[in-house]
Amino acid sequence: MKKPRVLMADDHSLILAGLRKLVDGECDVVGTVEDGRALVEAAQKLRPDLILLDISMPLLNGLEAARQLRTLVPESKLIFLTMHASPTYATEAFQAGACGYLLKRSAASELSLAIKSVLQGQHYLTPSLTKDVLDSVLKPSTGERGKKAASAALTARQREVLQLVAEGRGTKEIATILNVSVKTVEFHKSRIMQQLDIHTTADLTKYAITHGITGL
Repeated sequence: MKKPRVLMADDHSLILAGLRKLVDGECDVVGTVEDGRALVEAAQKLRPDLILLDISMPLLNGLEAARQLRTLVPESKLIFLTMHASPTYATEAFQAGACGYLLKRSAASELSLAIKSVLQGQHYLTPSLTKDVLDSVLKPSTGERGKKAASAALTARQREVLQLVAEGRGTKEIATILNVSVKTVEFHKSRIMQQLDIHTTADLTKYAITHGITGL
């Protein structure tokens, strides 16, 4: 029987090495990457059956990567393996196209169960979050509603620029990463600050961290 082809993404090489050992028996690991942009690029080349990814990754966070992957490689199933035990993150992950969500502190057997469930066409959510996620969807708090509204006000490109700014990257570097002009980056940054009523790069960084756009 042919093993499912798996691509893994995490910004910690030790975690990637550990994951490879965990799934090697039942899956064929076709690649490992350490940032969200490399993940999007590798997924298009490798067309894996399954992608294991984290939320907090440099250059492009896992949620933004998932939104792109849903369009670019819709046949690939996405499972988030993350430290974020937040129902808000889990809900957003499924909305972004995930089929599974579990925590890095979960037992190895749970990862195996999640992989099997997702490959069979089911969705998997770690049991420790199930009730909280349902409550978050059915009865979102005022803070959660505000967070979603604020994030929704930004375009996908603006969120990309915001993450890179929050990571301390300069305008020229951001332009190179996004393959756009310096003026375009400056325009996006200006629009972001205007829309969010934020006036300093430090406050932009604080906003990005608070709203899960970067894991710094």
